[in-house]
Amino acid sequence: MLLMEALGSALLGLVLSATALRVLGGRLPSPRSVLVSGVAGALFGAYLTHFALGPGHNTPAATFGGAALVSAVVLSLLLRPAGRPGRSGRRAPFSVPS
Repeated sequence: MLLMEALGSALLGLVLSATALRVLGGRLPSPRSVLVSGVAGALFGAYLTHFALGPGHNTPAATFGGAALVSAVVLSLLLRPAGRPGRSGRRAPFSVPS
């Protein structure tokens, strides 16, 4: 059962990261790092949920839910800000906007 949860979580992370690449491709780093981060986040989320619920209280739905949440959080940390038309993106460090 644990192996199926791990494989399902990895597949869920792969699907979430592929979807993020398709929708937000211009705002994400290289596809390889996005895919690896999504799968690693899902596996860590499944482990964290499995550990937090304890023996006898975890269900596959809860494990997959935790995997999806942590994977989405990890993928959101990879997003770059959207470019604004008409403003330069480069600014001197510690400068006050005018």
